Amino acid sequence: MTTALFTHFACLDHVTPDGHPESPARLRAVLDALADPAFAGLARGECPRAEAEALAFVHPRHFIRHVLDNVPARGLKAIDGDTTLSPGSGEAALRAAGGAVAAVDAVLTGEARTAFAAVRPPGHHAEPQSAMGFCVFNNIAVAAHRARAHGLRRVAVVDFDVHHGNGTQAAFERDADLFFASTHQWPLYPGTGLPQERGVAGNIVNVPLPPRTGSDEFREAFEIAILPALDSFGPELILISAGFDAHVDDPLADLRLTERDFAWATGRICDIAAIHAKGRVVSTLEGGYDLDALGRSAAAHVKALMAA
Repeated sequence: MTTALFTHFACLDHVTPDGHPESPARLRAVLDALADPAFAGLARGECPRAEAEALAFVHPRHFIRHVLDNVPARGLKAIDGDTTLSPGSGEAALRAAGGAVAAVDAVLTGEARTAFAAVRPPGHHAEPQSAMGFCVFNNIAVAAHRARAHGLRRVAVVDFDVHHGNGTQAAFERDADLFFASTHQWPLYPGTGLPQERGVAGNIVNVPLPPRTGSDEFREAFEIAILPALDSFGPELILISAGFDAHVDDPLADLRLTERDFAWATGRICDIAAIHAKGRVVSTLEGGYDLDALGRSAAAHVKALMAA
């Protein structure tokens, strides 16, 4: 069965200040990499706008209105110390969350076995009532609740971005039927993600990694902590917060992974999905700020999804 790719050119219209690491060039790098003939078999679709009802499973309606009401007619407007809105940001944010929703729909209706949403702004730092860390709406959490609208009960997110997905954890930590597991550098922004943060019934699994952690240590952490917990949870769908800023070339952190590690982690997640979730995996783009490394890593990740 095929792998679906969802993106939208509106996601390029979310403009950030000069020199900001989360720039439109990130998405261009990913899409350029996925234009290679090796990806000709992808089923390509456009991200729809996320409906307010889908966003409201995660974000209160007053917060959704706050974001959209603060989109400037011109120039830039800060809504967090790291997060700004431009005139195209409202459309981009709705399309980013909508792409994650559409990816879930495609997988759960049988149109695809796996799917990747190549979107921005990213989402995993966005908490239910606050944008932060370059993120506006929490795309992956919105996608998880979309899966529940399809009748699924147990949904898991695995996050291998170098920064802890505090927003996803905040959205999941009180619901034992939602599972969140994260590997991330520690100490590092946003300062959350300690092992003792376990949610209810152990549905949160955090594996902080020290600076300069390399492939062997990362894979060991996955095999010892992440994969057994994911297997024990028994998800009906697995979502991936696919951040590639743990790459050795990334400027914002200090882990030592390569694109081969992201492909390996993706493959191992797909192995668990084959056991519990009919092979169904949906991924959405999070971080990654060295453009060459980001393109190579996203390509390796999508190849692993296609091979599952």
